[in-house]
Amino acid sequence: MSTPTHQPLVAFVGSYTGDTTAGGITVLSIERDGATLRLTPTSHVGKPTEAGYLIHDPERGTLYAVDERKTDGRGPAGAPAAVHAFAVDPTDGHLTVLNTVVTPGPFPTYLALDGARGLLVSANHGGFDHVEKVTRTADGTWVAGYDYDDSTVVVYRLGPDGSLAGITDVQVMAGHGLDPNNSLQAGGHAQSAPHAHSAVIDPSGAFLLVGDKGTDRIRVYRLGDSLELVHELHTGDETAPRHLAFDPTTALLYATYELSSELAVLEFDQATGVLRELTKSSTVAGPVGRTNEPADVRVHPAGGLVYVNNRGEDSLAWFRHDGDVLRRLGAVELAASIHPGLAARSFAFDPTGTFLLLADRPAGLVRAYAVDPGTGALHPAGQVEVPEAAFVTVIQLPGQARR
Repeated sequence: MSTPTHQPLVAFVGSYTGDTTAGGITVLSIERDGATLRLTPTSHVGKPTEAGYLIHDPERGTLYAVDERKTDGRGPAGAPAAVHAFAVDPTDGHLTVLNTVVTPGPFPTYLALDGARGLLVSANHGGFDHVEKVTRTADGTWVAGYDYDDSTVVVYRLGPDGSLAGITDVQVMAGHGLDPNNSLQAGGHAQSAPHAHSAVIDPSGAFLLVGDKGTDRIRVYRLGDSLELVHELHTGDETAPRHLAFDPTTALLYATYELSSELAVLEFDQATGVLRELTKSSTVAGPVGRTNEPADVRVHPAGGLVYVNNRGEDSLAWFRHDGDVLRRLGAVELAASIHPGLAARSFAFDPTGTFLLLADRPAGLVRAYAVDPGTGALHPAGQVEVPEAAFVTVIQLPGQARR
């Protein structure tokens, strides 16, 4: 006679390539021990080399990962950007490669999953590099112009086994922000071209929202095998909307504005796809003395509490939106970073919202925190070494019945 199924809790941690590490994905088992968590590495796969964003499909038992690279045409070190599909062992999270698809557009940074339709979407950032092109005008003057990488949003069809079955649509972003601007990124040219940095699906499943930090716009598409642009919101010059997250209990959308160091609250019309900004607030408590660029934003599974990691202040802060007021309630300190690009950049809740895990890249750690359900306060609850940890996601495995 079988007993109830044991459903293990695991984390998948994506790492970048470092001086002594080779990227890939680490699987951590998670066991609760009173007020703390025991985080134990149980397996590792060497792909992707630059393992950024990861997303799990519970229906197909698969994990998808981006390889944040750009081909330079000069061999394995410059291999093309790609998306990888893995089968997930239901008992321990061990990963087995299903297949890999080269993605059109360098540096894929984010994934969205429409499990019901069998679609996966990647937001491909594009690089900051430029190519100088010399041309001659009609009056005979020689001038230099600049071309930049394309930033794209790519739709993939999933096969019955969860493998990547092909690409159904590619949207090439257009436009630019202020160039030059006041940002230190890319010598003031971080907005010389589009940079799609996130893609999320609204709670109804009808729309895909893309944060384009290069053009200061959030674009809204009707979701399907082909994307249809239905709305775009200009968030203001030099805001740079980076990551987006919906509150699961409301129609509110939260967005980190990377260059203006703000958290914005937006109202989303689920019938039309139209966005309206309600309010915004600084993500830091006061002057940092250096550039601060917020990265990830997550809403607690129960709604109401919103979390943002700051790169510069090097903190993980939490907020509550009450009426017209967005208030920062507190923060925990993270490892000091050399600059925002090397700071902590990802965190995730367990499915119940009891704990939060953060990939603290400068420290080479995955940190665990217990979440106070009333105040949202974070309390250290464990840690484990994972070199160059860049992204983390936490899932409950289906497991198998014990006999």
